[in-house]
Amino acid sequence: MSAALQAVKQFRIRELAPILKAGPTPPNARPKVLNPFLPHKNPESGRWAPPKYSLRRQAELVKSARASGLLHLLPSGPKLSPKELQSASTSTSAPESTQQATWWTAAVEWDGEYKEKEVKGADVGNRLYAGRKRMFKGHKWERTIEKRTWKRNMLMKDMKERIERFKTTYKRKTPSPVSPARAVSYSKLPF
Repeated sequence: MSAALQAVKQFRIRELAPILKAGPTPPNARPKVLNPFLPHKNPESGRWAPPKYSLRRQAELVKSARASGLLHLLPSGPKLSPKELQSASTSTSAPESTQQATWWTAAVEWDGEYKEKEVKGADVGNRLYAGRKRMFKGHKWERTIEKRTWKRNMLMKDMKERIERFKTTYKRKTPSPVSPARAVSYSKLPF
C-alpha cells in the first residue's frame, strides 16, 4: 500500500472511529461527521474551536489524496474547495469490492460548510493589489519619489534666473584670476 493511500486511510479511520464505536448503522445511511478542516462552535460554551487539522496537514492530506485518486473521500476546506471536490467525486473510479475496504470509503456527510471568499482580481491574476489605491509599504525612496520629483521640477523651473542672481550677488567675493592676489581684510578663520 502506498504512503499516499495509507495517509488518506488513516485520516478516514481516525475521523470515522467515533461513529463506528457508537453502534451499527443502517447500510444506506450517511453518517454525519464534524468537518475537521473547519473551525466549529462549541454549543455548550459558545466558543469557537480551531480546526482539528492545521493548514499544513490539510495540504499534505490533499496532496496524498490526489496522488492516490481518493480526493472524493476528504471534506472541503481551505485547501480543497467544494468545486474541486465536486469534480473529483464525478471522476472517481469504482471502489474496491472487498468488505474491509468499503467501511472506510463509505459515503459520509461532513457537518460544516466551507464558504469560499471572493477575492478581487483573482480572475486576472492580480490578487495582491486589486482594489487598492496604492501599493504596500515598499522602500522609503519608492514612497518619497513623487514628492522629490515634484520639488526638483519646481526648483529647476527658474534655475537660470537663480544662477544669474547668485553670480551677480557674490561677484565681489570671487577673485579675478588675472589680477594679483590682494590682502583680504576679513578672514574666515576664527583666530
